[in-house]
Amino acid sequence: MNLTSKDLIELENQYGAHNYHPLPVVLDRGEGAFVWDIEGRKYFDFLSAYSAVNQGHSHPRILDALVKQSQKLTLTSRAFYNSELGKYEKYITELFGYEKVLPMNTGAEAVETAIKIARKWGYEKKGIPSGEAKILVCSGNFHGRTTTIISFSNDEDARNNFNPYTSGFITVEYNDVESLRLAIEKNKDTICGFLVEPIQGEAGVNVPDEGYLSACYEICKANNVLFIADEIQTGIARTGKMLAVDHENLKPDMLILGKALSGGVYPVSAVLANDEIMDVIKPGQHGSTYGGNPLACAVAIEALEVVIDENLAEKAENLGKIFRSEIEKMIPEFSFLKSVRGKGLLNAVLINDTPESSTAWDLCVEMMNNGLLAKPTHGNIIRFAPPLVISEADLHAAIEVLRLSFMNFKK
Repeated sequence: MNLTSKDLIELENQYGAHNYHPLPVVLDRGEGAFVWDIEGRKYFDFLSAYSAVNQGHSHPRILDALVKQSQKLTLTSRAFYNSELGKYEKYITELFGYEKVLPMNTGAEAVETAIKIARKWGYEKKGIPSGEAKILVCSGNFHGRTTTIISFSNDEDARNNFNPYTSGFITVEYNDVESLRLAIEKNKDTICGFLVEPIQGEAGVNVPDEGYLSACYEICKANNVLFIADEIQTGIARTGKMLAVDHENLKPDMLILGKALSGGVYPVSAVLANDEIMDVIKPGQHGSTYGGNPLACAVAIEALEVVIDENLAEKAENLGKIFRSEIEKMIPEFSFLKSVRGKGLLNAVLINDTPESSTAWDLCVEMMNNGLLAKPTHGNIIRFAPPLVISEADLHAAIEVLRLSFMNFKK
């Protein structure tokens, strides 16, 4: 039976929970920077599965690693050793400069893992009284949607009617060093960690002032507070460096990775830290049936090697400058464009309308009709994040699609 896009959308509406609001396009296959819908129409992918497919769709090297390992061994659980995990642990810790890694599956799981480690370190290494450990988080943060994580979100769509909330978190203003300093001074004996996105992706690609992260890091160091960087969306070359914190040459006490860690072909996430932090976790205190499975390990190694071999960080840096420059030229032409911001190939265009308006959504529908896929966030912001493998020629072609869409758009 040949199902149309309309048929497949109706199946999801009828049988699936309505916890997403997708654009009305049904994707069937992808290659590189492009995807095709069920009817065979081709699109530029300018979302990259929220930066999970930095290496491009269906990368042959990553798929080859997936197929070869899947034909050999996929899952053992951590009840036994497996032939891939140790190799992966050695590779990823040496690549990012840490002594230990704790492998998980999804980004939210990795954030939860980091929270648990930070709290346990706070009690056992810093000497915080039991039950009093606090973690500093930032306004506008997005770290996932588990019960604990939404407890410290200020996004009411994510929070409302999911209470009672988990305690132990203090919110400071993002991109405000003094806010962090005051919070630590007030609670320094009970604060175990500061959890921060180097660039806030879901909030609309909020890029902090230069030096913000370094200043926060120094404050944390001076007060024996763990600096925890959530690089799930910003890491793996997306912002023009392997990690977004590399722009300020700092090394977090704990590093959280996910998404493009597998090139988007399998759920893989990780928390990295040195022994002094990671050794608080003992057998039976944390884990996951799928965490560290051999299939994930083989895929993650190949996905990281692709990033390095294809110089994707450098490519993202150069192409990002082109993208922002070309959008800047269009802003005076179109009244509904307010500004563009970003680093590397993680960018956002702010729409000159209220967050409650449908302007950004309607623009994305227009772009979809012209062959480019992007998605609004926070109502009046459109995120643009193509796979890092996109060629310069294709980037310019995509920019022309944007120009056409802007010209055709009737607000």
